[in-house]
Amino acid sequence: MFADIFAILAPVFITTGLGYIWARSGRHFDTGLVTSIVTYFATPCLTFAALATVDLGADALVSMGTAALAANIIFVLIGWPILKVFKLAPRTYLQSLTWPNVGNVGLPLCMLAYGQDGLALSVAFFAVYVVLQLTIGVAFVSGSFSLKSIIKMPIIPATLIATGFLATNTEVPAWLYNTTNLIGQLTIPLMLFTLGVSLARLRPVSLARSTALSMLRLVMGFVVGVGLSEAMGLTGIERGVVILQCSMPVAVFCYLFAQLYNREPEEVAGVVISSSFLAAIALPGLLWYVL
Repeated sequence: MFADIFAILAPVFITTGLGYIWARSGRHFDTGLVTSIVTYFATPCLTFAALATVDLGADALVSMGTAALAANIIFVLIGWPILKVFKLAPRTYLQSLTWPNVGNVGLPLCMLAYGQDGLALSVAFFAVYVVLQLTIGVAFVSGSFSLKSIIKMPIIPATLIATGFLATNTEVPAWLYNTTNLIGQLTIPLMLFTLGVSLARLRPVSLARSTALSMLRLVMGFVVGVGLSEAMGLTGIERGVVILQCSMPVAVFCYLFAQLYNREPEEVAGVVISSSFLAAIALPGLLWYVL
């Protein structure tokens, strides 16, 4: 079991570590360019290739989407009153409690732990979360909502087209699968490398508050993941993917949005860093639990 867990975690830690070392050595890394490539090309291709050819059935994918939506709502219902009790601004901190890093960390973990089936299920969870994060989430942090944020998300048509292939039981042409699969394979290594670069560039403040919020994010995520799995009757890979995705540390996007909309980015940076550090310590135990 130890060897299996190490085999899952090693690629994640090493690739993220390479990104961290690259940034700390002062080398140039165009985060904006790489993020655009991942967002507009690699992730939609990964989503299509993973979903359109999966043998799990539509019900399993719908369960993942439902779990993602339910988890987000539950995180808000738990996080909002806690922030109010401690007089912390929800527009600054709520995103850190409700948006786990289901992309940079969640996707590779699920793929390495469960193979292509785990990747497909985690992509379904991820797709719903991304739509929520880049629409309702951004609207909450920024204080305004724009339909352009939905129109500009290529992951939506990629998901719909893949769903069409699944629903009609149509075989994906070899040229289309090979192309999307090849481009999609850029996603996970680029996500992990960019995560390392981002962590190296963040400048946190208020270590005590960041650590407390990070522990809340991770414990809440695990409890909600387990609870949702039990409530929905999920077993096997589906159960493991939901628990893993819910238990991820704070998404780096939380810092980017806080910086973009001037929501105390240094505070959010502290939660991103501390939650990532604590998650790295907890991941072996988490994997042992779900495997």
